[in-house]
Amino acid sequence: MADIRRAEARDLPGIRKLLFQVNQLHADGRPDLFKSGGIKYTDDELRLILADDSRPVWVYAPEGEVLGYVFCIFEETRETPSLRPVRTLYIDDLCVDEAARGQHIGRLLYNRAVQAAREGGCSRVTLHAWNFNEKAFGFYEKLGMSPLYTTMEQRL
Repeated sequence: MADIRRAEARDLPGIRKLLFQVNQLHADGRPDLFKSGGIKYTDDELRLILADDSRPVWVYAPEGEVLGYVFCIFEETRETPSLRPVRTLYIDDLCVDEAARGQHIGRLLYNRAVQAAREGGCSRVTLHAWNFNEKAFGFYEKLGMSPLYTTMEQRL
């Protein structure tokens, strides 16, 4: 995992490029929810995220070019009368540049997130995937993930 490291401010142009790719995938799949041409975070928001140890971001950047990233969030579920306390690493976003797919970069980034989860005392790794994104489902299932629950909707 030598080419995977914590993201830094110098990575913002590459991260923005990949955020655009992710947003366009979502806008194409669910134009009723996502706007074409946008990205999820402003530069100011990205800088805050990169400085926050509870929201680590790793990049795959051989020779300085960002070819993939994984945005993570450490989450805590407090104990209640019906729930056990759980520490989770939530993968907020994982993307590999369209031109670099098929090189196992996504697997490397996912494995880095799992390593961080173990080091951080987490008992699980979670993420959300949109049902229209069948490639993502196949990828995550190959990594050993399985559905936790399903959100249902009725479009009006």
